[in-house]
Amino acid sequence: MGPRLPTRAWIALAGVALALVPLAKPPAFYESFLYLVFHWVVLATSWNILSGYSGYFSFGHGAFFGAGMYTTATLAGQFGVPFLWTLPVAALVAALFGMGIGAVVFRVGRLRGELFALLTLAVTFVLATVVLNTPIDGGQGVNLGGVKLPAILPTPSATFYILALALAVLTLYIAYEIRRSRLGLGLFAIHDDEDVAEVMGVPTFRYKIVAFGVSCALAGVAGGIHAMFVSYVTVGETFSIIVPLTVVLMSVLGGTRHWLGPAAGAAVITVLLYLFTAGDYAIAGRAAVGLILIVVILFLPGGMLGRYAGRAAGRPVARGVAPPAGVEPVRGGVAPAAPPAPAGEPLLAVRGLSQSFKGLRALDGVDLDVRRGEILGLVGPNGSGKSTLINLVSGHYRCDGGRVRFGGRDLAGAEAHRIARAGIARTYQIPRPFQHLTVLQNVALTARFGRDALDRESAEREALHWLEFTGLAAKANDLPADLNLHQRKFLELARALASRPELLLLDEVLSGLTPSEIDDAIRTIRAIRDRGATIVFVEHVMRAVMELTDRIVVLNHGRVIAEGLPAEVMGRAEVVTAYLGKPRA
Repeated sequence: MGPRLPTRAWIALAGVALALVPLAKPPAFYESFLYLVFHWVVLATSWNILSGYSGYFSFGHGAFFGAGMYTTATLAGQFGVPFLWTLPVAALVAALFGMGIGAVVFRVGRLRGELFALLTLAVTFVLATVVLNTPIDGGQGVNLGGVKLPAILPTPSATFYILALALAVLTLYIAYEIRRSRLGLGLFAIHDDEDVAEVMGVPTFRYKIVAFGVSCALAGVAGGIHAMFVSYVTVGETFSIIVPLTVVLMSVLGGTRHWLGPAAGAAVITVLLYLFTAGDYAIAGRAAVGLILIVVILFLPGGMLGRYAGRAAGRPVARGVAPPAGVEPVRGGVAPAAPPAPAGEPLLAVRGLSQSFKGLRALDGVDLDVRRGEILGLVGPNGSGKSTLINLVSGHYRCDGGRVRFGGRDLAGAEAHRIARAGIARTYQIPRPFQHLTVLQNVALTARFGRDALDRESAEREALHWLEFTGLAAKANDLPADLNLHQRKFLELARALASRPELLLLDEVLSGLTPSEIDDAIRTIRAIRDRGATIVFVEHVMRAVMELTDRIVVLNHGRVIAEGLPAEVMGRAEVVTAYLGKPRA
């Protein structure tokens, strides 16, 4: 067999083939029907760019579609602007409207899930009320019957057909390119675990804003074309709840994790609704669509194309086959070459670090130094503040007070993705992989968003190296759910290493492992150290702490109570008391 045709070429060929349909001079009805198919393809696919890829489920797509409709209706119908010139403005108005909303709501961590969906639904009704009670509409609607349609093709139906087709092809191309880009990878990481994605280097706020803007702009153009198609624009029809609900149904039916899924769902539902409407069973048609959706959710939760979506974005190695032995990363070593810290200055310096949770003091003025090239053990009883310290240094939490200097830079209060780009990586005590990305994609993500921001091929090469290093190369194509606890712990480690950190924060990587698995992990960590890594090692397995660490810092009740060499510190009375309690008489 010859080489496969690239997906971009298939999209272009399909567009060219469909563009030839008007040459056959079909009845206007068929061109208008195909226009509606392409119209819904655009709306469903554009909705999916934010809501399907990132998981921010929006019921407000009708608002951005309506913003585009009324922009074209106002400019063309009231100010005489040529129709085609209104479409870029419709895209811009819808995009700015959506990005303005996103700039506010994406900053509020609580506005996720159901709250985000409800907020976007409310935006639709707010915009409808504003339009209805201003000269934009005034309650009378906007008539476009006198606006001249450009003669792109000989008939109006053919012109609308070609406009909708061009926009549908463009929308599918954009959805495909985003799906396989750094932006798409970041959006899918946000979908699975936004907090971890940010800590791994994904600029989550910026990516959500960009995705929202693209999604709204495409919906705005679709609205502008549709305003001319219906020729009479009213608030009741434009801002109907039917628009966002239909878009959601189409996307879920086709599969939200595949770039082509919403288009497939749009085509199926549009055809079904027409068949039922043509037979005077419009209500039965909507019921049938709802029944089909229930069946899909129960038996095909990923949609019609869900089985092709999970691993489509990568170029995985053959299932069950490890990459060649000795696969080298793009540049050797755990961390890339970096200017050494000034003489006498530690790589990481924590001063007066404090953190409270609803009145509970988790850290109380902690001072801590980590020297370049050492393994610092951070120990203490449960609740002493060890994981909180890791969370603050990595940016998972914002600290209440104190300073965190890394390589001479003050990182206190910095966004987590900037901390990751500075050269700090971490693991989680309870593994938190991105569940819908393969093992290879999980590790490649940090290589793409780490301090060197590698390109796709280099990131996958780096990921394969660290998977081989941690013994997970044969699992490269598997999803994290297919791994046992030991393997998920090592996936966390490989993911952290792939970002090429200067400082590696290991948060209880040995917890839950068997003695033999602990031995494997100790050997692996020692090998990492031999490559010149600087490590903060948080652990309760004291055998590993004593074998691996150069120094130990002991926390208790959020304060440092001891610091020094392992054998010396662990024998101090205050440390024994912290672990075992005060002896009784």
